[in-house]
Amino acid sequence: MTVRVTVWNENLHEKKNPKVAEIYPNGIHGAIADGLQGEGVSVRTATLEQPEHGLTEAVLNDTDVLIWWGHIGHGDVNDEIVNRVHKRVLEGMGLIVLHSGHFSKIFKKLMGTTCDLKWREADDKERLWVVDPSHPIAEGLGEYFELPAEEMYGEHFDIPAPEELVFVSWFEGGEVFRSGCTFRRGQGKIFYFRPGHETYPTYFNQDVRKVIGNAVRWAAPVHGKKPVYGNAKPLETISEKR
Repeated sequence: MTVRVTVWNENLHEKKNPKVAEIYPNGIHGAIADGLQGEGVSVRTATLEQPEHGLTEAVLNDTDVLIWWGHIGHGDVNDEIVNRVHKRVLEGMGLIVLHSGHFSKIFKKLMGTTCDLKWREADDKERLWVVDPSHPIAEGLGEYFELPAEEMYGEHFDIPAPEELVFVSWFEGGEVFRSGCTFRRGQGKIFYFRPGHETYPTYFNQDVRKVIGNAVRWAAPVHGKKPVYGNAKPLETISEKR
C-alpha cells in the first residue's frame, strides 16, 4: 500500500539566507521529499506562505504521515491549523518532527512540556548511536552513523519520557542527546528526529534519509476499526443483582 506523505517546511531560511538557498535550492522540503522517492510513498509538499499553510482539511485528510520542519516561523503558524493537525494525529495520522521542530506549536501541544534544550552552532561532529537495533526505524543501519558537522543539541531535553528511544547522539563538545524518540497520542504515532540544521546538507545524507524513510513506514496509520467512545450497551445479558 502506498503511504501518502506531506512534507511541511516553513521555507523561510531558504529565502533569507543565501547559504541555505545554495545548499537547498529546492528548499529543505524539496530535499526531504526527494529522499523519499522510491520508498513506496506518494509525496506532496506544503509551506508556511501557502493559504492555510498548505494544510487544508482536504490535504490533511489525504495524508497518512506529516513531516514537519520549522524554526524561525513557529509563531507565524496559525493556531487553527495547529488544532487541525492535532486532531488528525489523534485520529491516526503519523507525525515526524525534525530538528528545530521541537519548538513548534504542534509538537509542544502534543508533548505538554516546554520541549526546551541546550544548543550550540560550532560545527560539532555528531555520532548517532542506535540504541534500539530491533526497532523498524533503525532497519538497515549499523551500530552508529556520523555527521561531520551539525548544530549541537544537549540534555536536558524537556520532553515526556519517550515510549521508545531509538537513537542517542554524542557531540564533539561532549554533550549527549535523545535524538530519536517515539510517542503515541490517541491513534497517532509520533517520531522526533534531531539532525537537520539548515546550514548543513544533512538531508542529503543517506543514513538520515534512510531513517526518515523507515520512520514514514513506521508512523503510517493502521487502517482498522475506529474506536467507539461514550455510553455503551452491554455485549452480554447482565444478571439482576440482589
